[in-house]
Amino acid sequence: MNWLEAVILGFIQGLTEFLPISSTGHLYIGRHLFGLEEAGLFLDTMLHLGTLLALLFFYRGILIKLLKNPFNKLTFLLIIGTIPSIVIGLSLKDYFEEISTTGVTIGWEFLITGTFLWYADMIKKGEKKLEDIRVSDAFMIGVFQAAAIFPAISRSGMTIVGALIRKIDKETAAYFSFLLSIPAIFGAVSLQSIDLVKNTHHHITFLSLFFASVSSALFGYLAVKWMIHYVKKHSLKVFAGYVWILGLLIITLQSLGIW
Repeated sequence: MNWLEAVILGFIQGLTEFLPISSTGHLYIGRHLFGLEEAGLFLDTMLHLGTLLALLFFYRGILIKLLKNPFNKLTFLLIIGTIPSIVIGLSLKDYFEEISTTGVTIGWEFLITGTFLWYADMIKKGEKKLEDIRVSDAFMIGVFQAAAIFPAISRSGMTIVGALIRKIDKETAAYFSFLLSIPAIFGAVSLQSIDLVKNTHHHITFLSLFFASVSSALFGYLAVKWMIHYVKKHSLKVFAGYVWILGLLIITLQSLGIW
């Protein structure tokens, strides 16, 4: 992988992690196009590390407050919201790694993501703010996040939809969704790092990984900031249309044996 491919993949990861169109699904496509399937786990770890850094910087104010006073309602809500992903992720880890590697299901998963995004506009507008979120809300949003363990189911899309169903207002839905992704991404990076220790055969230079991580962090930060404001006043249907088209294209190519 050269530096330009690294920057492009970082761009893809940074944007699609927080736009509701699935970063894992897009990274699979990017690696496939660049012929980088053999570097999947190591590359994904560094790209996710970049988006994690973007989140830590964006939420630095509230995270500092949580560190100073960890025993509060928001910390508890984040723990509750993370539990479903931990249970499902650890229980079915090998299965999801297999389908992520082969990509056999991503076309259909893009279609499912689009359906949920389209449905989001039909949900009656809620008025709950961050301080109004209850334990039951956090758990339900966590269940939606757990569904995104499938490669092309968008984590940000599912959690935003889950929050809207629980009558949380749009801006807060996006804000809490991305905040909840911090423990999820941190956990994923930690698990991937453990697997990397067992497999030290990597085919990517340090410079390429550096460019990929920096690109992921930069575009991830921009995506978080933009998306929170976008959701407040705009529809998610444009993203639904995009992933529907992408999903149908992939299914068609796979059925023809081209992909």
